[in-house]
Amino acid sequence: MQRTLRGQAAVVGLGQSACCRYGDSPLPEIRLTLEAVLNACADAGVEASEIDGFSSYGDDRSEGPRLAAALGCRELRYSNLVWGGGGGGAAGALQNAAAAVATGLAECVVVYRGLAQGQFGRFGRGSEAQEVRGEAAHTVPYGLMSAPHLFAMKVMRFMHQHRIERSALRAISMAAYYHSQNNPRAIMRGRPLSEAAYDEARWIVEPFRLFDCCQESDGAAAMIIVAAERAPDHPHRPCYVLGAVSGAPYRSQARVHNMPDYASSHFRTVAGRLYAMAGLRPDEIDVLQCYDHFTGCVLMAMIDHGFCSPESANEFFTFDRLIAPAGLLPLNTSGGNLAECYVHGLTLMTEAVRQIRGDSCNQVPGAEVSMMIAGAMATPVSCCILGAASTV
Repeated sequence: MQRTLRGQAAVVGLGQSACCRYGDSPLPEIRLTLEAVLNACADAGVEASEIDGFSSYGDDRSEGPRLAAALGCRELRYSNLVWGGGGGGAAGALQNAAAAVATGLAECVVVYRGLAQGQFGRFGRGSEAQEVRGEAAHTVPYGLMSAPHLFAMKVMRFMHQHRIERSALRAISMAAYYHSQNNPRAIMRGRPLSEAAYDEARWIVEPFRLFDCCQESDGAAAMIIVAAERAPDHPHRPCYVLGAVSGAPYRSQARVHNMPDYASSHFRTVAGRLYAMAGLRPDEIDVLQCYDHFTGCVLMAMIDHGFCSPESANEFFTFDRLIAPAGLLPLNTSGGNLAECYVHGLTLMTEAVRQIRGDSCNQVPGAEVSMMIAGAMATPVSCCILGAASTV
């Protein structure tokens, strides 16, 4: 018997709340989450009471049972959270939801993430604790206090080893800001980025300047997942899960920067499983959404997924290649975490679905296969491939 998620589940509804800069949301975090779920239900043509499963990640505070009560769900059959990993769990939450509907554990599962950094603390800020202990005692006294510090060290090692230039990072950032100008939901719409502005921006931590770093946002996003045979009953063009995997290589979560493969995005064992499940190769991906907390993490994740080698990165990562509609591999076509908003990467997932539905604000003509890569280096990492009916 073949065991696979390929073609067993479909995304039939998308929803987002209003997204704003850190601290600007007038609504509590759970209200943002409920707004996104209700919008996804309306998009899918289902009643909120029909939801019987919840799947999230990144230590989401809006627990499934609490949402079920607020939404008036008739029955709760499935409630799941990917442990740890931050944004690395985004596609993992889809994996779990797809597995639930494929095996009959639930019939209608919502994948969601709500995040209000203005209410619960900024991810980009160091700890304000008066004392440090455990792992932090090995890092904080030496200046490694926040996410930019953590990821910059790995990216610097990788770029040094493979002689990768900052122009590759610039192309990733420029593509995101370019796409955001056509996206009415994007925080950075109306604020285009030039090469000069990118190059002259202030340093955050080498190799990251300001525009290499994602937004700090308040907002929520949600997706409705059903079994594949139900997909044609919903209003939009079905978007099928061709593959969804999560995990990490050997000791990638070793404490105090003690992992054996230090300069890695943690996808080297995961990516191969994804392609095997989907039955596809990197050159068959029409459009890519790659979690862009920092540009260097996008670079490393794309290399680990086989889109180019480290030796060819300087030639591969160019603005013209990465933009829709004409680029060879359009990247982060909503603006991504860098320029749309930061909801721990779930808006990248909704954009991957929009490309298959054909209603993206930066639509890639004829897109049949769409990939989303979640949270490089945020173990466990995860990724997925979505496809139109013609690919199943």
